[in-house]
This record gives sequence, C-alpha cells and structure tokens, in this order.
Amino acid sequence: MPVGQEARRLLLTNYILKMSIITEVRVEESETQFAPDTLRAATGVAPLADVMLEPLVRQTLLEDFGRAGDLTTNLIIPADSTATLSLVAREPGVLAGMDLARLAFRLVDTGIDFRALLRDGARLRAGQTLATVQGPARSILAAERTALNFLGHLSGVATATATIADAVQPYGTRVTCTRKTLPGLRMVQKYAVRIGGGSNHRYGLDDAILIKDNHVAVAGGIRAAVERARAGAGHMVAIELEVDTLDQLRAGLAAGVNIILLDNMSPEMLRAAVEIVDGRAITEASGRVTPDSAVEIAKSGVDYIAVGAITHSVKVLDIGLDVVVEGDA
Repeated sequence: MPVGQEARRLLLTNYILKMSIITEVRVEESETQFAPDTLRAATGVAPLADVMLEPLVRQTLLEDFGRAGDLTTNLIIPADSTATLSLVAREPGVLAGMDLARLAFRLVDTGIDFRALLRDGARLRAGQTLATVQGPARSILAAERTALNFLGHLSGVATATATIADAVQPYGTRVTCTRKTLPGLRMVQKYAVRIGGGSNHRYGLDDAILIKDNHVAVAGGIRAAVERARAGAGHMVAIELEVDTLDQLRAGLAAGVNIILLDNMSPEMLRAAVEIVDGRAITEASGRVTPDSAVEIAKSGVDYIAVGAITHSVKVLDIGLDVVVEGDA
C-alpha cells in the first residue's frame, strides 16, 4: 500500500541525516529557560578530542604572548606566587568551550590544576562557578584571556542557539547553522551549536551540494544544474537547492532534489511552499532569522530554520575569572 506522507517524510529525513548534511542533536528540556543544573549536558554531543583543539588553542596563545610573553604579569607577580581562581558565569546562558579553556591553562603550564565543576551544555545561572583553577599565578594570569575568549564566545553561540531551539521545539522544527562562521573557528562554533541544541549544516564546500542562485544562473537553469550535480555526485551526497519563488520550488522538486532551501520567504509563502513539497523533500527556511521571527517561521511547518547569526553575530556570554580570597572558599 502507498506510504503515507508522514512515513515518507520520516524516511527521507533519516536518509538525509545519514548523508550528514544535517546532524541533529537534541538537548534535554528544562522547565524554565536556562535553569541551573550541575549535571546537565547536551545529550549525544561527543566532546571534540584534544588533538583537534590543541592547534587552535596553541595558535591563539602564541598570538597573545607575542614576542616577550606577559610583560605585565612577569614584572608584577613574583615567580613563586601561587593562586586559586574561579571561573564564574556573570549571566544566565548555556555553557560551551570548557575543554578549550582547560587546554589554554595546560598548554601554558602543566602545573596548573583545572577542575571543571560543570560540563558543556549546562544551563547556567548568574554567579554560578564553572571551574576552579589553581597553581602558578603567573601562568594562570597569562592564560586567562585566551581561556575566557573561548568560553565567552562559544557559550554565546550555544546560548543564542538554545534561545531559538527552545522557542521552535513545540512545532517540530529544528535550528541549523550555516557556513557564515568566523575564520578559523568553524569547527568549534559548530560544536557549540550542537551543544545549544541545534543541528549542523554542511561543514564546508566538500561535504554536500548546495545549488544557489548564481550556480543556477551560470549553469543555465535549475534542471541543468541539478542534473549535472546528480551525475557527478556520489550516492551519499545530498543535493540542496536554494529557491526564492514557488515556481523555482516546483522546478526543483521536478528535478528530484533532496532538500529545498526556502530563502527570504514570508510565513505565508513558506506555508504554501510546505504544502507544495508535501513531504517529498526536506524543507529549510533562511533569511535574516531572529528569535522573534523564528516562531512564525516554524509555524509554517518547515523542517529546519537556518540561522547565520548564531555564529557570525553572536553576543559573548559574560564569564569571568575571580581570585579566591582566603576564607571565601
């Protein structure tokens, strides 16, 4: 008997996920936004291996150390001084980047004891302690800014992602990032998106096919572009087509694309597009998405909402490193 629309949609979604254009990760629901939970971590998100992170952290430290190291600290702090400091969240959010912070301290001095109290994915409250750092004072202060830069930025990415992911979750829509990442930070930014409950779009130009308006224009039309892509792509490579009209959408469906990127369409137009697709392809909306507009977009029934702002324009989460004064511990 014919497979129903929902079953077809599920089969197609699973197929696309296996082809890795979009990796879906869900986080546990919380009763209140950014509710504190010391054991909370994003379900199913594997940490990035140290061997992947070390080159980035090392390069960042070298950029900061320059040609002579930490001039201020080395002149002011005695060489044998030790200190205990705490990483503290100044505002609510979602934690991401703890391994990079740990590596920043370790690469400067293996004598630093970094003790994490929370894991990536924790929903933070203002004033909550994330970790304690103990050891040679000079080394801790020299690594401080690099550690905080990674923590603040990646927690900001995770927080921005979670804000939208939580808002659209009731509608069955998922948030995905884009290739609009900061140079050199794509791997860790996409990790932070997953920590925040979002999904990853393609990592680069080489892991999926996304046919955009300029490709269509140069190729001579949608069908020509899709047929050439299909002829050369392996069976594990998904083909996505960007459209901004319903006629282009119909042409893409007729050509057999796997995913339709509905660009800069109104909620009304998105609803019409979802009806036309009728489960024959994955639908993805994009175009200046904000937390406020995401809910209306999700109500249209699209499968994914692509948001570039969660990586290219994100607000840093305020995290500080405070000296623990004797008697306060």
